[in-house]
Amino acid sequence: MTPGDREPQSDAPRAGDTGPPAATPGKGKKNAGREPFRPTRRSGLQLSKTPDYLLIGHITADLQPDGSVVLGGTALYSALTASRLGARVAILTRGAFGVEVAGMKVPNLDILAGENIQIVVQEAAVPTTFINVYQADRRVQTMPHWAGEIDLRGLPPHWRNAKVVHLGPIADEIEPRACTGLTAQFMGVTPQGWMRDWPRQTGGRVKHIPLRLPGELLGLIDCAIVSIDEIPYARDVIQRVGDRRLGVVTQGPDGARIIAGGQKFELPGFKVPIKSLDGAGDVFAAAFFLKAADRANSAEKAGRFANAVAALSLSEVGAQSVPHMSEVDALLAKGSSVLRSLT
Repeated sequence: MTPGDREPQSDAPRAGDTGPPAATPGKGKKNAGREPFRPTRRSGLQLSKTPDYLLIGHITADLQPDGSVVLGGTALYSALTASRLGARVAILTRGAFGVEVAGMKVPNLDILAGENIQIVVQEAAVPTTFINVYQADRRVQTMPHWAGEIDLRGLPPHWRNAKVVHLGPIADEIEPRACTGLTAQFMGVTPQGWMRDWPRQTGGRVKHIPLRLPGELLGLIDCAIVSIDEIPYARDVIQRVGDRRLGVVTQGPDGARIIAGGQKFELPGFKVPIKSLDGAGDVFAAAFFLKAADRANSAEKAGRFANAVAALSLSEVGAQSVPHMSEVDALLAKGSSVLRSLT
């Protein structure tokens, strides 16, 4: 059974459930009580395999100018990256896929078929939906629909033993305090969804807000990664995590700035033809987390590897841009990337 095929699911609630979740377009979790957990759809592999790389976050529906929908989000791009780099991957997400809803034909998850990826989908009335409009070199982002909060109680018990846990919120769908119960060998965070706010009752334009995380979670994070556009809202978190372990700021085709145990340096990117920047930061993050999770690898080695993987993703559009390990090895063999210390 592939991730695009689902096992039949009973509508009967589990013991202790008071009813099914009711994720409604525009309804935000800050204005409603916590929804009860109910059985979710699972792929056939999930009862036997412990993943190397667990990703938690929404797979999104990105609405295009012609009305079509393309799947996106950190959960998709980072999961595909980790899988194509050889990891056994699992995703906990929430949304609606393979359906027509709110005037959109939302693709199913067949894009994950054939990948070494297990998935649990918590059902929602709509998928989290983004509309991106580019004005000059500035992106204006609108979120008309939100799939609701992911319930971490839906994690299969053995998934908690994953070597890498990647918290990839895209729209405030993960409660930070609920993450403090996770016991990952390596916890990586791409916190962009914790820096987004929008009119939750009606949907609307997205704005950035400062990143604030509980101290208990900060103490568990091994690496936090943000983009150059997000760093003004996350500087304190990146510095604090970087002083203790690893903090990273991605700079698109220009590479990345890294803080490793308080030491700052910059790794320029690889020079490649660029077709699209979409998903490149998520590709970088998965590659970096995989390398950095092995303490035998230096932050410089992890950064150079992630730069190469992300650079290759720039040469294509969409999820097809995520490279395989053979392509990465070839670029690393012929490419160059010079570390530069920062004061």
